[in-house]
Amino acid sequence: MQVYSLFDLNEHIRRVMALNFQQALWITAEIAQSGQSRGHYYLDLVQKGEGDDLLAQAQAVLWASDYRRLYKQLGPQLDALLREGLEVKMQVRVDFHERFGFKLHIADIDPAHTFGQLDLQRRETVRTLRERGLLDRNRSLPLRPVLQRIAVITSAGAAGFQDFQEHLVHNAFGYTFDCRLFESSVQGKSARAELCAALDRVTAQSADFDCVVVVRGGGARLDLAAFDGLELGETVAQMSLPVLTGIGHDIDETVLDMVAHAALKTPTAVADFLLQHNLFFENGILRLAEQIRRAGAFSVKTAQLTLQQLEATVRWSARERLLAAGRNLDAMQEKIPETVRQLLHHRALQLDQAAAICLAFDPERVLQRGYSITMKDGKILSGPSDVIPGDVLETRLAGGKIISRV
Repeated sequence: MQVYSLFDLNEHIRRVMALNFQQALWITAEIAQSGQSRGHYYLDLVQKGEGDDLLAQAQAVLWASDYRRLYKQLGPQLDALLREGLEVKMQVRVDFHERFGFKLHIADIDPAHTFGQLDLQRRETVRTLRERGLLDRNRSLPLRPVLQRIAVITSAGAAGFQDFQEHLVHNAFGYTFDCRLFESSVQGKSARAELCAALDRVTAQSADFDCVVVVRGGGARLDLAAFDGLELGETVAQMSLPVLTGIGHDIDETVLDMVAHAALKTPTAVADFLLQHNLFFENGILRLAEQIRRAGAFSVKTAQLTLQQLEATVRWSARERLLAAGRNLDAMQEKIPETVRQLLHHRALQLDQAAAICLAFDPERVLQRGYSITMKDGKILSGPSDVIPGDVLETRLAGGKIISRV
């Protein structure tokens, strides 16, 4: 039986592989780990089965020269394609070294495959959220009239966070905001878990805030994958506070954007949204105050007109009454002479009648008609019983008096 040394075995394997893999191959694999040294990228590639069972594993390297060549073609998204957790389609040259073993040399990367896989995952996540009735839940929450206490979720060093704060602090309306940072990664393998953890911390203090803002600066398209996770979508959908997003991408819509109350394109756009929302409330208050002022002025004006009308009515009524009284007085003055004349005439008639009666009953007139009056002690006698023998009587006649004794 022939016995090979380890070197001989590895050399034989190298020759066999060189003979059978003379051309570069296209493969798909998930990047489990990614490292960089002196411009070279070293990757651990894996293929997983159901339940994340590991089916295959290999090491790959992207040399600095190949990286520079690919960067000219792909730009910043090349760095995003080399991040852990992504499934990547790459063109590799198979290499086996007697000392260093099996390794894949990366010659090219197809970003369309990764984008396609991420899009499929995103579509599936959206379908699941829609079936669970979570897609529009956060959007249905009412916004408070004034949004002033803001929970901000982002990386402390993110340029987008600085832009957001700068825009709020130096606003033209003089509004003040209380922004509290809940720090989290916004890209990379750990971003989804950190974002969910930050949202949980906000939920525990939800009474202290009016809304939640998730912002980040610009970046490669693949950086958005952190915002497409199902767990993140569920967490945002079930928040008791409205969530606003400004994750810095003008074209693609992430799952986070779909479940948020409002999705803005950039951090400064989120700041503008907050300012305009508060301005709308302030303008509403000013309009209401103006309406109240106008209503008050109208009421005062109406009261003044009513008072003026009442004053004019009172003046007219008093004038009419005075004129009527004057007319009555004139009429009375005209009637007084005639009335007095009639009254005097009536009184004169009464006096004449009284004088005639007095004259008719004048004792002197009675005596002149042949009558006499007999008196005793100055009193007129009414009958024979008024005298006794010996009384001295005086009898008056028209021509004089007679003294007699009974």
